[in-house]
Amino acid sequence: MPNFCIFFLNFAVRYFQLLTIMRIFLFLLFCLPFSNPSFAKDIAATVSLFPIPNSREVCIDTHLRVMLPEGCEVGKKGFIRIYDLTARCEVDCLDLSLPAGPTVSQPNNPSAIYTPVPYIYRTGHITNRNTLPGTPSGAAAKSADIGRYQLTIIGGFSDGFHFYPMLVRGREAIIYLHHNVLEYGHQYEVRMDKDVFPKVGRLRWRFTTKAEKPKAEGRIVDVNADGTADFATVQGALDFIPDSLPGENARMTVRIANGDYEELVYFRNKRFVTLEGQSREGVVIHYPNNEVFNPHPADIKTNELKGTFPSRRAAFAADNCHDMVFRNLTLRTDCHGQAEGFLLNGERNFVENVHVIGSGDALQTNGSAYFLNCIIDGEGDTILGRGAAFFNHCSLSSIGPFMWIRNTEENHGNVFLDCSFRGIGKGAVIARLPSNHGKNYPHAEAVLLNCTLDNIPSSGFFPVAEEARTATLLEFNSHTPDGNPVDVSGRHPVVRQLHPVRDAQLIAKYSDWRFVLKCDSLPY
Repeated sequence: MPNFCIFFLNFAVRYFQLLTIMRIFLFLLFCLPFSNPSFAKDIAATVSLFPIPNSREVCIDTHLRVMLPEGCEVGKKGFIRIYDLTARCEVDCLDLSLPAGPTVSQPNNPSAIYTPVPYIYRTGHITNRNTLPGTPSGAAAKSADIGRYQLTIIGGFSDGFHFYPMLVRGREAIIYLHHNVLEYGHQYEVRMDKDVFPKVGRLRWRFTTKAEKPKAEGRIVDVNADGTADFATVQGALDFIPDSLPGENARMTVRIANGDYEELVYFRNKRFVTLEGQSREGVVIHYPNNEVFNPHPADIKTNELKGTFPSRRAAFAADNCHDMVFRNLTLRTDCHGQAEGFLLNGERNFVENVHVIGSGDALQTNGSAYFLNCIIDGEGDTILGRGAAFFNHCSLSSIGPFMWIRNTEENHGNVFLDCSFRGIGKGAVIARLPSNHGKNYPHAEAVLLNCTLDNIPSSGFFPVAEEARTATLLEFNSHTPDGNPVDVSGRHPVVRQLHPVRDAQLIAKYSDWRFVLKCDSLPY
C-alpha cells in the first residue's frame, strides 16, 4: 500500500477517535446532570400534579393543581392546552399573556341607557363549548373584551365573566379551565409549555374523567373540593341541575363538604334547589370579584328595578332563582368596592345560618327572601336591593351605613326581628336615603323590632332627603347590648317609634314574615 494511503488511513482513524472523545465529553458536560436519577428524583419530589397523572374517575369540573418547587415563579406568558385524547381534538387553551380583567373602573358612558325592555332569561345549555364568551344577551352590545381579557361563560351567561386562569396560593398554582369543557368518560392530556413555569419547564400528563354523570333520580349530588364526590366545585353541581324544576316533590339537594371553594359562582333559572353545607364556617365559597373586575356593559346602565341587566360583580350570585334554600355556608368576596358576597334575585327564597362577607353592598337581595340566624358583614350599604326581605335573629356589622333601601310600592322593604346591629365605623347608621342623581325612593321601608344596637349614631337614619320623607321607617324597643333602651331623641322626624299598646297590631303584622313577604309558604 502506498505511503500516502497509509498516512490518510491513520489520519482518519485518529480523527474519528478524537470526534468520539469530544462527543463523550460533551455528553458528560451537558447531558449527564439531567439524566442523573437523583436529580430527576429531586424534581419529581418538588412538583406534584393534580389530577394525579393517569388517574381515573376525575370530576369533569376539576381544577388543575401544580405544587411548585421552592422559589419557582409563574411566567407572564405561556399556553396551557387541554387535548381530548378520546375525541382527538383540543378542547381548551389558556393564554397566560392575557390580563384576567380590568383593574380600573370603566369610563362613564353618557349615552348608556337603561334596559329598554325587561331582560329575558333564556333557557338552554349555553356553555363555552357551543358559544363564544362575550356573545351579547339582552340589550347589551357585543363585548369589546373578546381577545383583550380572559373571558368564560358561567351559568349560561353568554356575555361572560372575567376570571383568573391561574391563582397561586403559597407554592400551589391552581389552574381554572374554561367552564364545561370536559366530558364524562374521556381521557385528556394537559400540555403546559415551558413559559408557564420557566424553572420547571414543560409539563404534560393525562387523566380520565368519571365514566358517567350522577343519577338525577337520586335528587342529591355531593360536592367536595378534594375531587372525591360527584363534583369538585359548587358551580359544577349547579350546572348539572336542570333549570326550573317543576315542584317541591322534584327538589334537588346539593350537599357541600367542608372545604375552601375559591370559585366565582353564578347560576340562573334554578327552582326548588337546596344548597346545604356541612358547616357554616367550614364551607367557604369565595372569589376576588367586584364591579371593576366584572362591570356592567358600557352601553347599559344598571338599576334596581325588575328586568334590569344582570350583575356580574358578586362572588356568589343566584339570579332569577325561586323557592331556593341556602343553608350552612360562608359566602365571601375577596375584593373591596362594590362587591357582594351574595347576590340573590328571585322569589320565596330561604337563607339559614349563612355568613355573608362583602364590601360595599355585601348582600344584595331582590325579591321575597327570609334570612334566619345569618351573619352579614360589610363596609357600607351592607344590605342593598329592593326587597322584600325578612331578617330573623340575624347579626349585622358594618363600617358605613347598613342599608340603602330601594323598594317600590309593589312590596315591603327590609324588616328585622330580634336582630343585632354592630357599628364598626362612625358612619354606621341604620339606613340612608340620599338623593341618587336626582332620584330617590319615596316608598322605601325599614322596620326594626326588638333589635340590639351597638355603636350606632344617635341619628340612626341619615341622610333622609326631602323626596324620601314619605318613606316608612319604624322602630320598636331598640336597645343596647346590656338591655337598656337606646336614646332615640336624635332620630330624624320621619322615623316613627312604635308604642307597645297603641301599635300592637302593627307590630304583630311586621313580626309575621307572611305579611312582609306576601306569601303563604317558604321552602324551609
